[in-house]
Amino acid sequence: MQPTINKLNAKKISACTLACLAWFSIILQLYLTTGTISNFFSYFTVLCNLLVALSLTISILIPKSKAGIFFSSLSVQTAIALYIFIVSIVYNLVLRGILVLTGWQLFVDNMLHVIVPVLYILFWLFFRTKGVLKWRDIIYWICFPLIYLVYSLLRGSITKWYPYPFLNAIEYGYTKVFFNIFIILLVFLVAGLVLIFITRLIKNKNTVLN
Repeated sequence: MQPTINKLNAKKISACTLACLAWFSIILQLYLTTGTISNFFSYFTVLCNLLVALSLTISILIPKSKAGIFFSSLSVQTAIALYIFIVSIVYNLVLRGILVLTGWQLFVDNMLHVIVPVLYILFWLFFRTKGVLKWRDIIYWICFPLIYLVYSLLRGSITKWYPYPFLNAIEYGYTKVFFNIFIILLVFLVAGLVLIFITRLIKNKNTVLN
């Protein structure tokens, strides 16, 4: 009984700590931003960190509510892990170094693209809800990034502003941008299938407590 209580406490403490870090990072980035609010919330990085913060906060404060049950489901937890993982991978392999950052900007940049993603993935590994995912779950998970990419292109065609260089159709043309989108969705697909495989591999033999 005692180990179960200890694991439950560890899960709550971890969730609370990570939620606070995510909220702090988002608010600090908003404070430091020089662009418009609409541009700020058009970054996939911000949206995914916001998902981490919201999901953990709701799961802690109102776990029995519809929103709490939704965000505590294995599929939703894994989808968020997938999104924040892609945020970290794409930024650190493709975008890091494009802007020279110093001081608080450098600090919050690493919080949003390294610290929060790594901590949430670890949270998922150790404290995710028990269960086994279905292969078709990846279809639902892909909807969010796909909608985001379509939104970014449509908004960019109107405002002439794109959140990321690889989506800039004005500079690179739609052929190159569509190829970039294909690669991004492929990465989402492969990474998502790996996460599903992990849950199916170990089945219910995980260290998670509901």
